[in-house]
Amino acid sequence: MKLVTAGESHGKAIVGIIEGLPSNLEIDIDEINAALALRQSGYGRGARQKIERDKAEILSGVRNRLTLGSPLAFCVYNADYENWKDCMAPDGCDVTLKTLTRVRPGHADLTGLKKFGQTDARNILERASARETVARVVAGTVAKQYLRSFGVQVSGYVKGVCGIKDPHIYAFERLSEAKNNPLFMLDPDIEKQAMLKIDGLKAEGDTAGGLIEIRVKGLKSGFGSCMTYGEKLDARLCAAMMGVQAIKGVEVGMGFAAADSAGSKVHDEIYYDGAFRHSSNNAGGIEGGMSNGEEIVLRAAMKPIPTLMKGLHTVDYVTHKPETAAAERSDVAAVCAAEIILESAVAFALAESVSERLGGDNMKEAIERYGGLPD
Repeated sequence: MKLVTAGESHGKAIVGIIEGLPSNLEIDIDEINAALALRQSGYGRGARQKIERDKAEILSGVRNRLTLGSPLAFCVYNADYENWKDCMAPDGCDVTLKTLTRVRPGHADLTGLKKFGQTDARNILERASARETVARVVAGTVAKQYLRSFGVQVSGYVKGVCGIKDPHIYAFERLSEAKNNPLFMLDPDIEKQAMLKIDGLKAEGDTAGGLIEIRVKGLKSGFGSCMTYGEKLDARLCAAMMGVQAIKGVEVGMGFAAADSAGSKVHDEIYYDGAFRHSSNNAGGIEGGMSNGEEIVLRAAMKPIPTLMKGLHTVDYVTHKPETAAAERSDVAAVCAAEIILESAVAFALAESVSERLGGDNMKEAIERYGGLPD
């Protein structure tokens, strides 16, 4: 299974192509659009979310809600393109209307200008923008539908915002409740503190990052491999998470805390009660690069959004003179969006690994093969 995406933040559309889906997978477009709406929600979001009302359109690969086994192509049109086509139209436009040379710290602007031989950061930021992640939410929701056919579920919640953290551990079944709350957090008192923190940062022209936990339930053991580093499941899932804009750190299970503990407090002892079990899940469901049948537990650290309304010190790329960084329309906090995107990224990377092991030209074959695997 493979995903390719294209499109600019203020271009005509964000598009994607998924290759390798078996035939006869039922596609629920309403679920896809609900996930896109969740991506646009959350406390601390900016003005653009009021402009766009994202809806996915499937262009090929599906007939009567069932996949055909051919590439699934989709697009999400950018409503804001009508306000930008005079400077973004691919068939001719006035590029001077929205030129950006006051490169923004924390963005791809400066490095991208040097790498791609440009002088206008608009040619970099339009693709580097997190707007691209709408394609990954569409593809990730399709991947969730594929995984659900085998009884595998992916969910998550926001565990912290700008240092205000929720220390509790929640049952997987509770995680979906977070989507009903303003910051996708599960403890209402901690969530209120985090919202007040965001309010204070907004008043100061500042931004916030956060901590997001993603969990996978129901996956059998043996996905991934210890034989080649490229097949290690934790490496693939962590790479997928790090590929999401603004993510600067990822951990599995105990993660960095394992470095501060003795081995006897870290490794999960094994017992047998008719099936092999672990007495704990500090490994986060992955041992030796392979799923071990326990819940997969992943966490990602999102940096504060680098576009600050008060602006940071920078330099004009063309004149080399000191400037205040340009302020594109932005959010104060986008941890809720990041949670949805990370769920999607994990789901798609996991679906890639599952489909490699199972194969199958149609879903009946894939489901039968999954059912024959050991737990």
